[in-house]
Amino acid sequence: MLGSSSRGNSYILENRSEVLIIEAGISYKEVKKAIDFNVSKIVGVLASHSHGDHSKYIPDYLKDRVPVFSTEHTAEIYKNVNVVKHKETFNLSDFRIMPFDLKHDVPCLGFLIKHPQAGTLMFCTDTYYVPYKFKGLNHILIEINYAKDILNYNIQKGFIHPVQAKRVLSSHMELNTTINMLRANDLSQVANIVLLHLSDGNSNARRFKGEVESATGKVAHIADRGLEISLNKEGF
Repeated sequence: MLGSSSRGNSYILENRSEVLIIEAGISYKEVKKAIDFNVSKIVGVLASHSHGDHSKYIPDYLKDRVPVFSTEHTAEIYKNVNVVKHKETFNLSDFRIMPFDLKHDVPCLGFLIKHPQAGTLMFCTDTYYVPYKFKGLNHILIEINYAKDILNYNIQKGFIHPVQAKRVLSSHMELNTTINMLRANDLSQVANIVLLHLSDGNSNARRFKGEVESATGKVAHIADRGLEISLNKEGF
């Protein structure tokens, strides 16, 4: 985990021979350092949408001839991005990827990623709702941006403007929405739940981790910068 906030997002899936990057919102220099500058291992970059905290460094990847895959809207901003669409699967080395549409204020994708070593990973962020259920999940990386009671308190105290609060409500996932989404899926084979994109002022990491673990019976991780997790099917 190189970053999971409005300041920048980037996640690395890595084994001995392959690297798949999810999100291009953290400096490409930092990514290269994290993979010991072995750029030849990078099979591609998945960018969920066009907002800068997820896409800012796309030009650096393209300049280095690393293929980038994202929405049509993102491709309109950054030339030479490969457009991928809802449920149109494609392969990057041993990664099989199925994008799916999310509910954000610009076109946005989640990704279902299958790999022989890791099993099936579901990634979704920057959405207020996930209208799908998935089978056979082994790892879940999911947004849990804010709690409604914390947001309401911040509105009442004047810490957040109502217009900004309205945008949060219409574009990001609330604590209970995330929990309900997790409960709606079969978690019997899930080894890891990673909680993404917590709001700086409208979240509580310790509380969110505890409530997700209580609701799912699974260990949850907060996507803090520098976090490393084994993504083998059996977990740690």
